[in-house]
Amino acid sequence: METIARAGQNVLNLARHFTLKDALDVVIVTFLIYGLVKLMRDTRAGQLVKGIVLLATLFLVSHYGELTMLNGILRAFLQSAVVMVVILFQPEIRKALEQVGRSKVGQSLASAVGARDNEAENAETRKAISGVVEATAILQQLRMGALIVFERSTRLGEIIETGTLVDAGPAGQLIANIFFNKAPLHDGGMIIREGRICAAGCILPLTSSNAVSAELGTRHRAALGMSENSDAVVVVVSEETGQISIATGGRLTRNFSRVTLAEALERELVGEPAKRSQGRILGRLGLGKTKKRRQ
Repeated sequence: METIARAGQNVLNLARHFTLKDALDVVIVTFLIYGLVKLMRDTRAGQLVKGIVLLATLFLVSHYGELTMLNGILRAFLQSAVVMVVILFQPEIRKALEQVGRSKVGQSLASAVGARDNEAENAETRKAISGVVEATAILQQLRMGALIVFERSTRLGEIIETGTLVDAGPAGQLIANIFFNKAPLHDGGMIIREGRICAAGCILPLTSSNAVSAELGTRHRAALGMSENSDAVVVVVSEETGQISIATGGRLTRNFSRVTLAEALERELVGEPAKRSQGRILGRLGLGKTKKRRQ
């Protein structure tokens, strides 16, 4: 009872001295712990953490149980734990830092440094969107696959180096021709940077998730892997079904039509209201007048 009373008194003393600064401290730590748990869930990191917890438990048991030899071995092992954690969790740490950089805070800091003229950049992006939408429609009819990556704030220089530099305008016929199944560069990913075709035939990382449906092929797994490792928007055309999909943030959305694909890409890459932007792209594709007649 005395122990419980003492603990209660300590809690009351802490509550009396609890300030706004302490509350902010608790909130930040809570978000960090939540982000760490979310990052480790369903990955190899979760299993590694279980192993570390087990070793720490054995260390405490050996210490209080006076198991000298076991305690000495575990002590020597845990002394280098910080270095080992950095080595073992290197992919997870890198992923976490990239997510911080892609957060709203990181993007606002990047925009404060300076950026290209928004109107000119948006115009180039819309040309690329219309070219990709036109190309996916052609490839969908021909039952030919495609894997197209729109680079955003995360630079994809390492991925571009694995392919062939193109540096061409995003014409729909050119994009479709690159993914023609007899073309040398069809079996890889295309990178679109700043509204232009930067490279083709690039090797993309495959997803590390075990929850991916078995019916998805290599293109879809590469699209998910690319979206997991960057903030890129990835468009996939299935060679087997002709189905169009988009991968962003490690999630795959399927069954896009020509119109809904244009709307989704505009929303992701430009972010303007759908009604204003849809008219520009659909008009460029020759779909705007058709839509008005139906109405």
